[in-house]
Amino acid sequence: MEKAKGKKLFYRPAGKRKGMYTPTQIICVSFVIVIALGTFLLSLPVASKHGRLDVLDAMFTATSATCVTGLIVRDTWTQFTYFGQAVILLLIQVGGLGLVTLTSFFALAMRRRMGFRDLRLLGESVSADGYAQAKDVLKIVVGLAGLFEGIGIVLLLFAFVPQFGLEGIWVSVFTAISAFCNAGFDLFGRFGQYSSLAPYVNNYYVQAVVMFMIISGGLGFMVWVEIGQYRKKHRLSLQAKVVLSFSVILWLGGAALIALMEWNNAASMGGLSVPGKLMAALFQSVSTRTAGMNTIDLAACGPITKLLMSALQFIGAAPGSTGGGVKVTTFAVIILTIRSVAQGRDDCVIAEHHIESKTVYRALTIIVLGGLAAVGSAVVVFYNTSDAVSVIDAIFESCSAFGTVGLSVGVTAQLNRGAKILYMLVMFMGRVGPVSLAMSLTAKPDDNKRKIMPVGHINVG
Repeated sequence: MEKAKGKKLFYRPAGKRKGMYTPTQIICVSFVIVIALGTFLLSLPVASKHGRLDVLDAMFTATSATCVTGLIVRDTWTQFTYFGQAVILLLIQVGGLGLVTLTSFFALAMRRRMGFRDLRLLGESVSADGYAQAKDVLKIVVGLAGLFEGIGIVLLLFAFVPQFGLEGIWVSVFTAISAFCNAGFDLFGRFGQYSSLAPYVNNYYVQAVVMFMIISGGLGFMVWVEIGQYRKKHRLSLQAKVVLSFSVILWLGGAALIALMEWNNAASMGGLSVPGKLMAALFQSVSTRTAGMNTIDLAACGPITKLLMSALQFIGAAPGSTGGGVKVTTFAVIILTIRSVAQGRDDCVIAEHHIESKTVYRALTIIVLGGLAAVGSAVVVFYNTSDAVSVIDAIFESCSAFGTVGLSVGVTAQLNRGAKILYMLVMFMGRVGPVSLAMSLTAKPDDNKRKIMPVGHINVG
């Protein structure tokens, strides 16, 4: 019996069989390796325009780029040379698709045979339903990423080449990849440090293209596959229906509330025309769902608006996408479970489908762990930064870090060294997922899940 158990892969306790790690552990380690390499490259003198960047600031930037967050302690265009910008863009691309995804793609391209262990790891990385589908999903992920990024680059060339000349090509490439990967980094600090897309608040073309790129990366690769096959199959999976319906509700609902609350705020969007206000509200609602670009002054927004944006940042994008957060499906499962219980049901029902209890438990765990990370880091940051940082600003910035969004109301620039390290951990947790991180740190034998236990009864409510 013990010998049979010893043949199981991935679920051995740490230390019992050397070299056996869970897929989530390998994915977490891969991100750490990329961050370490990025820190080294960004701390080189050749990466900075004004002297060598402090190692901690280089690590913060590398973590933010690899976790496709966008929070920065140094303005990207002002601080970094073309070499440094290229390193950041490479980190964004690797972080957006995942190191395991990219290395597996190149392994397949070189026709290297993948074993069960490789397929299992790949399945975790690309969110495939089955390990047998992992290779097909991998090709789809890389293919769609290249397609969307190519479209975005071409569309942005029409706006940036006339404005910047040949440098507009690089600006288009950087902006398209950053937007698709929901990273939030930009090269518009030339108009003022940390300005993001504020100089383009009246340029509806640039905003529309960037929103298209954000949505493309945030919906999830397999949802796009189903959309592409809809004319042939005339149906969508429950997963795709939930992602699309709740995404539209959050985009339009968020835009309506932001416009309502900031319509007459002269410091944010009050001075814009009516079409300008509507466009700015829609852009901010879409971007807040993990992209991290802004066209209005977020620091000048009202506290209720910041609280709304914090919630949108916390929810994030779809599973299997380049975005972060707890994921829109997690939020949907919790909301619809509440609805089902309120209707007298014993379990969650979505569109005449029964949702397994383990899915509900996982969603609840993700929400609670994510909430603890966001609120806990907000408390620490509030008590360890200047008196100018309000509670709502600390919550906003922490939700931005956990949701790997990158929007800022100025708190990140005031972080001390300890708070920077804390935010790096929060960004890492948000990118790999709170449950995945917890599992990677507390991996236990699978046998513990199969113990027969007596039923316990507890009254709640």
